[in-house]
Amino acid sequence: MSPPGGWRGGAARHGGGAGALGARGTMHFSIPETESRAGEGGAAYVAYNIHVNGVLHCRVRYSQLLGLHEQLRKEYGANVVPAFPPKKIFTLTPAEVEQRREQLEKYMQAVRQDPVLGGSETFNSFLRKAQQETQQIPTEEVPLEVLLSNGQKVTVTILTSDQTEDVLEAVASKLDLPEDLVGYFSLFLAREATDGAFSFMRKLQEFELPYVSVTSLRSPEYKIILRKSYWDSSYDDDVMEQRVGLNLLYAQTVSDIERGWILVSKEQHRQLKSLQEKVSKKEFIRLAQTLKYYGYLKFEPCVTDFPEKGCQVIVSAGNSELNFQVPTSTGPPGSSPGKAEVKLELAFEYLMSKDRLQWVTITSPQAIMLSICLQSMVDELMVKKSGGSIRKMFRRRANGALRRSDSQQAVKSPPLLDSPDGSREPMLKLSSKLTSVSLRGISHSGSASDLGANDFHGNYAFEGIGDEDL
Repeated sequence: MSPPGGWRGGAARHGGGAGALGARGTMHFSIPETESRAGEGGAAYVAYNIHVNGVLHCRVRYSQLLGLHEQLRKEYGANVVPAFPPKKIFTLTPAEVEQRREQLEKYMQAVRQDPVLGGSETFNSFLRKAQQETQQIPTEEVPLEVLLSNGQKVTVTILTSDQTEDVLEAVASKLDLPEDLVGYFSLFLAREATDGAFSFMRKLQEFELPYVSVTSLRSPEYKIILRKSYWDSSYDDDVMEQRVGLNLLYAQTVSDIERGWILVSKEQHRQLKSLQEKVSKKEFIRLAQTLKYYGYLKFEPCVTDFPEKGCQVIVSAGNSELNFQVPTSTGPPGSSPGKAEVKLELAFEYLMSKDRLQWVTITSPQAIMLSICLQSMVDELMVKKSGGSIRKMFRRRANGALRRSDSQQAVKSPPLLDSPDGSREPMLKLSSKLTSVSLRGISHSGSASDLGANDFHGNYAFEGIGDEDL
């Protein structure tokens, strides 16, 4: 099913339930609870737990958030910064504590969703510092393991206080990746299954410390993976201009074919293997670019209400679309495959035909990552529409050039492709004709029907995307 046209202009709305969801980076940002803690001298105070994707990011006091608010007002003006919950003279009652929690949550959502405030160093450095203090990890040099798409381990020496961009630069330096290609790649947090497959959870953001983020999960199944961060395969030409970029792209392509993300016929498989044997990496990638689902990111099985309610599907994102793969065998109707610490929904409007829209809802623990994919597609389309370059999408550090490692590590060439799997699942294509996108956190005690109109917080990530942009 592929009706004409493309993305429609509209608002991306991010809903509450278990917490609100910010537009920038499309993170599940919430303050679901408070704690009574003892401060200096034994005096009790209320701490607010800020969660990202259902995981505790940091624990802060009202006075700390007030300090952040005042700094933002000083830098950007009172007319730009949202209203902050007022101080109280007397001790708060339990009802007032809950009211303040809700107000602070909405405040953090509003700041995060603002393209200026949410991307500011003041806001992000506040969250990074609070994350490190909450997890009680001192600043020191540590080794951090980052995986490439082919499973190769790259160990870099970083500071525990290094932000995502610092770690990305360290990995690029270790691999000897040129500075002007760093922006084509990103670091992703993924969970490794028992069979060695990876489930991508989210792209690491500018407000977090990668070492602290992965360490605080306290589970060896969580890994940091380097992967290309763009969707338009025409950018492959830029990456393949340089040896390290070519090797990274080649390793990822081979890996995606091996895991079944890219559909390959027996004849195509034979041709690809022949190019591997000749070490013709560019030609290998050129052929792979012509294959179905090249450059797509595949997600774990999830539940959707399309084409019918409770339908179990496997979603892939790429080429400015979502693609639904309907497995031949599914569990009981309405069941949610896989384990999920946080139950989330991604909802969007789909243009079935001219003047006929239909809401489609996906329930998945990877709803955050799905939403990130959609928004990054829009970002890429807007850059292209404005005549810009993806090279400029990477924010340069103000204090100089990329730090170079004393020792480099080569990208290992992956082994030859295994025999292709002849079994293919039936596919149901869902083109990305979006007018609105909603990402909702659902409480464990309730469902989507429990959410009211006030649970949604709007942003305009999809504004300005029209039919002519695809």
